[in-house]
Amino acid sequence: MSACEVCGGPCTDLPLGGSVLDACTRCGHLRRDLDRAPARHRDHAYGGDPTLDAARLRLTHRALVADGAPASVFEIGYGAGGLLRAFHDAGARVAGADPDQLDRDVDPVVVAHGRLHACGIEEVPAGEPPVDLVYGIHVLEHVVDPIETLRRTHTLLRPGGSAHFFTPAGDWAGLRLASDGWWMLEDPTHVRFFTADSLIRAACEAGFDDVEIRRPPLDSLVHDAASTVRRVRPAPRPQGVLAQRSTLALTAATLPLTLAARALVPRLRPTLHLVARRPE
Repeated sequence: MSACEVCGGPCTDLPLGGSVLDACTRCGHLRRDLDRAPARHRDHAYGGDPTLDAARLRLTHRALVADGAPASVFEIGYGAGGLLRAFHDAGARVAGADPDQLDRDVDPVVVAHGRLHACGIEEVPAGEPPVDLVYGIHVLEHVVDPIETLRRTHTLLRPGGSAHFFTPAGDWAGLRLASDGWWMLEDPTHVRFFTADSLIRAACEAGFDDVEIRRPPLDSLVHDAASTVRRVRPAPRPQGVLAQRSTLALTAATLPLTLAARALVPRLRPTLHLVARRPE
């Protein structure tokens, strides 16, 4: 029996249709082995949909500044630099690290004015100026060692600074119903799924205090429809389920119901938002 990477507790099998995840019996943390939980017809990381990503960027930026606008930020996994551009335009000093997994062109303004590191957070050289805010949007489910990522985040923050991470909710209330159609399994680079419990434990282990878990109601609005389509109609989809117009149509048709359900049952929100502060 394997041990949990977060709390060291024993793990057991969590069957999801034709897939099996390792589930910690203590904190609920989920680990994924692609041999036991394959991505089903997709062999690359999710590259995004331009229209959906633009809307998501605006919502995410709003969430990141809800507690106040930072004067300096560092993004882990900045991708095309859309969020860094939004912070730059608001007057913040911007920096970030990204190993360029998706081979995207980075916003030229961010390239010109940001301190960018073409590497993982673990390889950022010492001496990076401390910042008010370090954040990662759907990053922790991909990295080799999430606690080390959080530790490095801690060192990048000024005393009193905040870390924000969005990550798929392994304690999503619809998981067993979605089974191996769960949309989060479509991306083969998703190797773990935190629960609120395991994410708090990981942040505390990394040295943070004043740790809070939020469940944003508007993140991943396509999640439920995408999971439904994958569950009901499993089929080869080399470009992923979002490449089908029917998935986006189902998202639009069911959006009022999805939002109402998320308002009534917070655990139906498929994303965890970690907010953690470095002690003064």
